[in-house]
Amino acid sequence: MAKTRPTEDSLVHSRALDEMETGDILRLIHVEDGVAHAAVGECLPRMAEAVEVLAHAIGGGGRWFNVGAGTSGRLGVLDASEIPPTYGLAPRVVQGVIAGGDRALRHAVENAEDDPQAGRLELTERGLTLGDAVVGISASGQTPFVLGAIEAAVEAGARTIAITCDPDSPLAESVEIAIAPRVGPEVVTGSTRMKGGLVQKMILSALSTAVMVRLGRVRGHHMTHVSPGSSKLRGRAMRILMELGGIERDRARALLRQTEGSVELALEILETERLHRSA
Repeated sequence: MAKTRPTEDSLVHSRALDEMETGDILRLIHVEDGVAHAAVGECLPRMAEAVEVLAHAIGGGGRWFNVGAGTSGRLGVLDASEIPPTYGLAPRVVQGVIAGGDRALRHAVENAEDDPQAGRLELTERGLTLGDAVVGISASGQTPFVLGAIEAAVEAGARTIAITCDPDSPLAESVEIAIAPRVGPEVVTGSTRMKGGLVQKMILSALSTAVMVRLGRVRGHHMTHVSPGSSKLRGRAMRILMELGGIERDRARALLRQTEGSVELALEILETERLHRSA
């Protein structure tokens, strides 16, 4: 008898899900979300290794690619898209690659994930090279599109990392660093957008945040390279500069105008002024 994938196993507690009261359904989902949280905690050592690899790649001028299909691909694109406004890196540095392209962000393109050559081609066309790093994201660890991308990464000499819910999967076995939280069966059998998606979101967010801290894009707990492209972000930049620079609002506003919104450059100007005064 063939072994069932962990992502396809049946959760005993949800076998009568369709007969439960609404409150009980929500409580069960909440309890299982706690299982996901604990599972990520078990992966912290491997996540720390991944942070060092990713920070080294970006710090050396390389790029970081999140590759996935369906929910996994959407989460990879989501996290990558947050890096430019939050940490001021160019969009080319951290890229999300999803099977089926941009259309798959809004609409299911189910057959797109079954083509390993498409995964290879996506990275080849983006000029994947030795200094890059590829994070393959797949709850089952079986997605051909992702496996093809990892094969291309290995051939190019790029660093490889996996985020999967099956530590014994082909994806986990084909990379340098496998981050594989054991979340167990889903409340709705096989619906890996639930705990599977939750752990992927937690891991991606933790990795990208820690990498940006390691790269000096954060001072204290402030995002000093924030791109103030909206009223909300301009206000945030103002507050960060006032707090870290120890200055009043008018001075902060003038400095941000002078530096075209760069908190980091404004802080450097303040530090230079203080050095001159103390000399």
